[in-house]
Amino acid sequence: MSDQSPPPGWTPRDPDTPDGRQHPQAGDPGHPAGSTGPAGPGKPGKPGRPGKKPRRKRTGWRRLLPTWRMLLGGVLLLALLLGGALVAGYLLVDIPPANAAATAQSNVYLYSDGSPLARDGEVNRVNVPLSQVPRTVQQAVLAAEDRDFYSERAVDPKAMLRAAWNTATGKGTQSGSTITQQYVKNYYLGQEQTITRKAKEFFIAIKLGREKSKDYILEGYLNTSYFGRNAYGIQAASQAYYGKDVGTLTTAEGAYLATLLNSPSAFDVVSHPQGRPRALARWNYVLDGMVKKDWLPAAERATTQFPEPGKVRAAAGLSGQRGYLVEAIKDYITENKILDDKTLAEGGYRITTTIDKRRQNDLVEAVDDQMVSKLDPEKRKADRVVRAGAVSIDPATGKVVALYGGIDYTKQYVNNATRHDYQVASTFKPFVFAAAVENDSRTQDGRRITPNTIYNGDNKRPVVGGRIRFAPENEGQVSYGNITVNTATDLSVNAVYAQMAVDVGTLKVKETAVALGIPENTPNFDPGPAMALGTMQASVLDMTQAYATLADHGRRTPYTFLEKIAKDDDTVALPDRAGTQAVTREAADTTSSMLVSVVDNGTGTAALAAGHPAACKTGTGELDRSAWFAAYTPDLVTVVAMMGQDPDTGALQSLYGALGEARIGGGGYPARIWAAYTKTALEGTDPVDFDLELQPGAAQPPPPPAFESEPPEETEPGERTPTPPGRPTRPTPPNPTGGQNQGGQNNGGQNQGGQNNGGQNNGGQTQGGQNNGGTTQGNQGGTSAGTQAGTTQGGSQGAAQGADAGAVGGLRPPSAFLE
Repeated sequence: MSDQSPPPGWTPRDPDTPDGRQHPQAGDPGHPAGSTGPAGPGKPGKPGRPGKKPRRKRTGWRRLLPTWRMLLGGVLLLALLLGGALVAGYLLVDIPPANAAATAQSNVYLYSDGSPLARDGEVNRVNVPLSQVPRTVQQAVLAAEDRDFYSERAVDPKAMLRAAWNTATGKGTQSGSTITQQYVKNYYLGQEQTITRKAKEFFIAIKLGREKSKDYILEGYLNTSYFGRNAYGIQAASQAYYGKDVGTLTTAEGAYLATLLNSPSAFDVVSHPQGRPRALARWNYVLDGMVKKDWLPAAERATTQFPEPGKVRAAAGLSGQRGYLVEAIKDYITENKILDDKTLAEGGYRITTTIDKRRQNDLVEAVDDQMVSKLDPEKRKADRVVRAGAVSIDPATGKVVALYGGIDYTKQYVNNATRHDYQVASTFKPFVFAAAVENDSRTQDGRRITPNTIYNGDNKRPVVGGRIRFAPENEGQVSYGNITVNTATDLSVNAVYAQMAVDVGTLKVKETAVALGIPENTPNFDPGPAMALGTMQASVLDMTQAYATLADHGRRTPYTFLEKIAKDDDTVALPDRAGTQAVTREAADTTSSMLVSVVDNGTGTAALAAGHPAACKTGTGELDRSAWFAAYTPDLVTVVAMMGQDPDTGALQSLYGALGEARIGGGGYPARIWAAYTKTALEGTDPVDFDLELQPGAAQPPPPPAFESEPPEETEPGERTPTPPGRPTRPTPPNPTGGQNQGGQNNGGQNQGGQNNGGQNNGGQTQGGQNNGGTTQGNQGGTSAGTQAGTTQGGSQGAAQGADAGAVGGLRPPSAFLE
């Protein structure tokens, strides 16, 4: 039987192929085009896929990455969980009854010993229907808080996320809440900043938005919002600020009340005049928003004037100093973010303060005895403008132990201890010198600045090295010639300190002042030569903080009014106040050594009546609108200021003629108040000397003879004070430099020129050693001691030029030229 032929198209087996298999090639007979791989019996070849690579397995770290399927599944699962949480939250969270704020309690303030200080009164609230609120007032509130209220949902997730992002990225704390959410927070919940409260607010707002009308929610919001001045609701606010019912409010007045919702305390332009620029900006924002929403015609907007609110009408329980103390303490609590305005206003807090009851009474008694009892506004019109403010701090702890804010909180509502609208005058000068020592500064010709460094103290001497021309006037137009820094501090010589500020660097001076405790945002705190004259407008409290840093050897402990805040069984956390070394001990102590000299030899001799070693600096503001006395013993710092303010208009006024005196200077009434208070406050304690570590070369030479009359006060800042009627004019001395030309020439009539060194090699020039130089004419500049210096020593070596040692010399200008 012959062999059967293989089927057509079957390729004969190649005996060389392993396992007897043969792989046909593309294009061979029986191999379909494009097929790959072998085809077995009864199994057709698998079609090929040209260009497709085989899938690679995920290896290494790639195995840890989720696939797109996993990501999609995760997103869907998250959405499902979130949706479930929202549904559950909506079903589980009910609209609660009104919170305790609707019947808020009073806060109780206590002295440091636990005895009652004040109670801030019951909550002032009167609810009104929305129909009684003028439409423009409603729209002003919407323009300020939620312009799309009527068209938006109860919550705005996008706004909430945006606010959270801005807060997290440092662009300021923002709420992102709609008016509905704010109403829920005000009426049903509270002001605490917790996730739980925010979650409840979210669900209650959604439910309320579905169950209540927009008008109902807006009415509730207007009746529960806090407007400051202890006023809850638009009706109470209308009475508190404008003395009228809400139905008679104008558009401008409504816009101001809407402005207050953002920051009730800060935007009250009466009790916080320093906040006026921000309040006006916010008021304009509200009106501009009304124009954008077509709620207010642009023409009417252009003619709208700011409506000045009325005076603060304090509760009877806050009369005397109690109101000033409560106001200062509240400001401290809110500014340090311990509690916000609304939370504090809900009440129920027991606030133990640092105020020492005995010292508080001592301070009030000192002001009353030394100043208030002497005022007679019926006979002297100038007495109507007199105001006073004072603060006393324990430098070791930073505790405010006493504060005087004015004659009576119910009569003078602005707190003179915390206001920021008066120049601090020459009380700023010690900060310039402290900056010089802190930065190891030198004069323009390279000499290190110490208390014994020589400067030219001539009137209107142009400052050298500054970017702008500045030639300050000295008090009374007196030229002092070459004098030491110590003498310039005793006499508060503007020319010397303006030059020193430039030598140190005005930015460095500002940095030092801020380190000592002056807020960087203080009004008119501009770095320039004039800053040395005290052009900035720090408060009495701020200045007390800075001087407390000097008193504590350069260690700054932030001031506080609080010992403890508690509500029910909970205690509120207080900010950390750990002390820091603001400037070196050498800088602070060397500054203190010169301020001790001001008490002994300069403008602050009235402080000697306290009976305790003290350091001080006086200051008299521009146009005599303020007079300052900043002083301290080693364990008590007190700053006293007198201010002039028109009782009707609130405008700043000069103190000329007040209390029957032509001028009020820092070394007068303020110094006497300080001495009387300090004497009683430290009664029963032994006088403590200053323990000072001075910079090299700062040791003081022997003190000069005492004044025969009271030393001069200074005028700030560089502008000549006009002489009012009846004000005595300082006579111009025959030789303004006190012994320059004839009393030993350049330096003959200064501090010690009339003593040991006045006529030595460095003491005087050609005529300084002649008979006339040291006797008749030298006596004009240097008194009898200068006479001896010019005859005995100046005669033999008077031809030598005056330099440092002789420049130290010479007595102060004759007493006839002093005030």
